[in-house]
Amino acid sequence: MLERLRHMLKKEFIQVLRDPRMRAVIIVVPIVQVLIFGYAVTTDVRDIRTAVYDLDNTPQSRDLLDRFVGSGYFDVVARLHDEAQVRDVLDRGTAKAVLRVDRGFGGDIAAGRRASLQLLLDGTDSNTASLVLKYAAQITADYNERALTKEVLRATGRRPPPPPVVLSERAWFNPNLESRDYFVPGVIALLVMVISILLSSMAIVREKEIGTIEQIMVTPIGRLEFILGKTIPFALIGFLDVILISLVAVFWFDVPIEGDPLLLFFSTGLYLMSTLGVGLFISTVSRTQQQAMMTAFFFMQPAILLSGFIYPIANMPVVVQWFTYLNPLRYFLVIIRGVFLKGVGLSVLWPQMAALAVLGTVLLLLASTRFHKTLD
Repeated sequence: MLERLRHMLKKEFIQVLRDPRMRAVIIVVPIVQVLIFGYAVTTDVRDIRTAVYDLDNTPQSRDLLDRFVGSGYFDVVARLHDEAQVRDVLDRGTAKAVLRVDRGFGGDIAAGRRASLQLLLDGTDSNTASLVLKYAAQITADYNERALTKEVLRATGRRPPPPPVVLSERAWFNPNLESRDYFVPGVIALLVMVISILLSSMAIVREKEIGTIEQIMVTPIGRLEFILGKTIPFALIGFLDVILISLVAVFWFDVPIEGDPLLLFFSTGLYLMSTLGVGLFISTVSRTQQQAMMTAFFFMQPAILLSGFIYPIANMPVVVQWFTYLNPLRYFLVIIRGVFLKGVGLSVLWPQMAALAVLGTVLLLLASTRFHKTLD
């Protein structure tokens, strides 16, 4: 058995690695993709294109606007002079926000009265708009506190009493709240799934297209040996990609890896059982490589959307949440983020690992059973 398996593995490695373009897909493309995704996939909002419509133009209004610019979140791209320009910059997308200061703003501040500041937002991107509102509220609150302190000092010569409650914030994991630290480990899981499913989905159907499946059928190789021969090479490629992409994440993007790398590699093995099982099953039901590739993409798109990589699973309808339990990417995202960011171990991640083990076993058995039917 071991001798037949050795020859099967040798054949698969030669078949996969003999094409220089395929070697580039396996090694170079994942690194390039993680670099692209690492910079592109982020929810951090900075340098918000902002237009200013200052009808007051007093030291007080300029001071407040300077605070917006000095925060690093707002980038003034236009100074407006009439109402028509306000609508125009938002319609054209020239600016995502418009700060409007009405006449009398400085006088109200100087007299100790309440002054109004208007912030107009492009709400087509609701996530960005909500973050811009949060930033603006923080800057305005800081300005109010300083203005109130200055007014009390001027009137009484004493500082106002401190607020009764002060919120002290501390992020337990990812202390700088960098979205890149959250998304890059997810990108690793995503790329491993794409590569392993695409490669394994071509494995058996390629034998059919080039006419070698009949030769394999008449050999003494068994079902288990055939499945192992088809999965082990792609599993090793998956491990190689995890190592390469993790090195890029740690040394290029400075994403911390707080947990045990050995636990990550063991979990990757369980994850690859599921993804390779999916790919092999697709390969057994497909007649051509083109059909296998299209089927793989039809599987991967909903798998990504239902994994929690982009949208929180808790926000999905209950019926949709049930389907996520069949998604191996859902469990591996929890594991890889737990290892990278939280440093948790087996005592915390065992439910996800157990789910991957069950899914991987079932999917590989289905693929093996389907291959047996194909031989018949």
